[in-house]
Amino acid sequence: MALTGITRPGHAQIRVLDMDKAVHHYGTILGLIETGRDAEGRVYFKAWDERDLFCLVLRQADTAGIDHFAFRVLDNATLDQFEIDLEKFGVPVERIPAGELLGTGERVRFTAPTGHVFDLFAEKEHLVDPERLLNPSPWTNEAERGIAPVRMDHALLYGPDLEGNLELFTKVLGFRLSEAAYLEDGTTMAVMFLSCSNKCHDIAFGRFPEPGKLHHVSYRIESWEKVLRAGDIMGMNHVPIDIGPTRHGITRGCTIYAWDPSGNRFETFSGSYDPYPDWQPIRWTIDDLGRGLDYPQQKLHETFLTVVT
Repeated sequence: MALTGITRPGHAQIRVLDMDKAVHHYGTILGLIETGRDAEGRVYFKAWDERDLFCLVLRQADTAGIDHFAFRVLDNATLDQFEIDLEKFGVPVERIPAGELLGTGERVRFTAPTGHVFDLFAEKEHLVDPERLLNPSPWTNEAERGIAPVRMDHALLYGPDLEGNLELFTKVLGFRLSEAAYLEDGTTMAVMFLSCSNKCHDIAFGRFPEPGKLHHVSYRIESWEKVLRAGDIMGMNHVPIDIGPTRHGITRGCTIYAWDPSGNRFETFSGSYDPYPDWQPIRWTIDDLGRGLDYPQQKLHETFLTVVT
């Protein structure tokens, strides 16, 4: 499908409690590449196969969680149009000036009904080895350092108003619903998966009483074998694991969920499927949600439902 409007997830800015431990975790264990630090003390990372300057920003704070999640849009004209469309829809917006994040142009910021802050941007500096643009090898030395995801893939965010988010993301931002799980009444969503591309999901939301919560940021790796390798690396480094290695029924992804040193959950993820825009969304009922989460064990894990930052 053509990439128009919002083209892909751009980055997540998360809060960490100890920057040195966080840098070791994301740089050495997860294997992201540090690409810069700014005057505010924030640290920037990218995955080895990404072109943008960064996909993750760490900010030291007193509480863990997420500051904002950002999406790249096609161009500046598209960014301006989204600002107009959001305001027409009744969503207040704010312009964040260029340079507030390293190498990044102006951003349009808004808060979704679930209480999460989102940024849209059209410009971010590319950082790519010229050798990757001419007769490149299939992987680089960085692809063997730590878990080494190929990219930041998506996030799952928890908050109270999924219906409001669904309306905003589908009617204004151009996303489509690919899968959803429903509570006992068959109409109230427990979790929903939204795509702006040909992926199964670029953002997901789960129902939770408190707004603005982070469930996880997900990093894509290339295969089930690499998921198992990620589990070995987590074990070698005493990274606490929440779930996995296992496979989801929902999205069909192969996965491990674990926690960084601040208690922010992250995911190493591979597989899934690529739905076309004309496909109808897949429905999951609450009585089968265990298989949706953990298909082999067919169980709901309490921590997955209740532990957020």
